Amino acid sequence: MKLPENKRYLFKKPAGKLFKNLKKALEYLNSINYEKIITVGDVVSADFLRNGVKPDIVIADFKTKRSPADVNDVKTIQNYSIPVKNVKNPSGHISNELWESIENADPPVKIIVDGEEDMATVPAVILAPKGSIIAYGQPKEGLVLLEVTEEKKNKFKKLIDILEEN
Repeated sequence: MKLPENKRYLFKKPAGKLFKNLKKALEYLNSINYEKIITVGDVVSADFLRNGVKPDIVIADFKTKRSPADVNDVKTIQNYSIPVKNVKNPSGHISNELWESIENADPPVKIIVDGEEDMATVPAVILAPKGSIIAYGQPKEGLVLLEVTEEKKNKFKKLIDILEEN
């Protein structure tokens, strides 16, 4: 499935609570109960790991803003000693391989994407158990913590409808 260029704006707004800094996000995370935590993106995943948060699922592509990720972030993710699933996923797409890797994940697991993980939040929200937290970076704004609810699942299922088959 591919996101059409003219619909990209629908994915630009934070879908959860936006935090300007990591400390506040971690304080919030520590104050709530959640089912699972899934991190999408190299910076968020590495920051959480460095601060003692061990995600159930890490989704990373070793890129940040389409450039190679910081070496320390890559090492932090690589050193998180859990099983690894490698998948291919082009930019602006949700490949069957990416979807199935999230759907069939047996946490804890790292899903390392060859391509980009830019759309991985969509299947993560749809497939995660209610009460889970999806953490992802919001470019130039901060970090988003999205609590998975039935309402959020339905909203993201509607976003799937605008994607094109390819």
